Amino acid sequence: MAHLGWCAAGLSVAGYGALQFLGRRAGSTRQERHRVRPGDGAVAHPHAVTDHAVTIGAPPEAVWPWLTQMGWHRGGYYTPRWVDRLLFPANLPSLDVLDPALVRDLAAGDTIPDGPPGTAWYVVEEAVPPNTLVLYSTTHVPPAWRDRFGAAIDWTWSFYLTAMPGGRTRVHVRLRGRAAPWWVAAAYIAAIIPADFIMATGMLHGLKQRAEQAHTGSPGYWPARAAPAARPGVGTRR
Repeated sequence: MAHLGWCAAGLSVAGYGALQFLGRRAGSTRQERHRVRPGDGAVAHPHAVTDHAVTIGAPPEAVWPWLTQMGWHRGGYYTPRWVDRLLFPANLPSLDVLDPALVRDLAAGDTIPDGPPGTAWYVVEEAVPPNTLVLYSTTHVPPAWRDRFGAAIDWTWSFYLTAMPGGRTRVHVRLRGRAAPWWVAAAYIAAIIPADFIMATGMLHGLKQRAEQAHTGSPGYWPARAAPAARPGVGTRR
């Protein structure tokens, strides 16, 4: 039994190590990981950097609109249905279609809600359609932690769309985060990087399916969700 226990512990450590490895780079190339990108300077000396990428069979102009409708009770983040149900039950399922009421011209200073009003959101640092979208957040820490412990997480979530031959797009997603104090940073590295493997790769796969389906006009195989009602304050700087 002791031998089995050690084996199980070893497998658990190996599995966690694999998630840490994949959470930093799954889908991306060495060249992409080492490339200096717009928005990198927003978070100096990050504790965590992740890079994920996918090739989509549609041009950047056809992929970009999907990024502009992202957000809480907007288009969602194109993550798998089980992720939406398990981790974000209060949110709506990710949209499977482009909604003209949600697709918008993003500009620096716009916000993308990531929770109920007043809880968490991203601020657009840079938007250069159809190639670069840099989002920045300091709001993804519980207010009680900020007030009591001085906890803080500053991070950027950036999307880079590069045109490829054959009307394809290479989508590279980069996260750069820094946290304080030390125990928040440790928890951030321990939890966020493995989670990013699941979330980022799931999101990129969902984005790929939707963008390719919409571009080719093939019949949909998801039930389309109705557009959410307009919410006050969405899209304005807080």
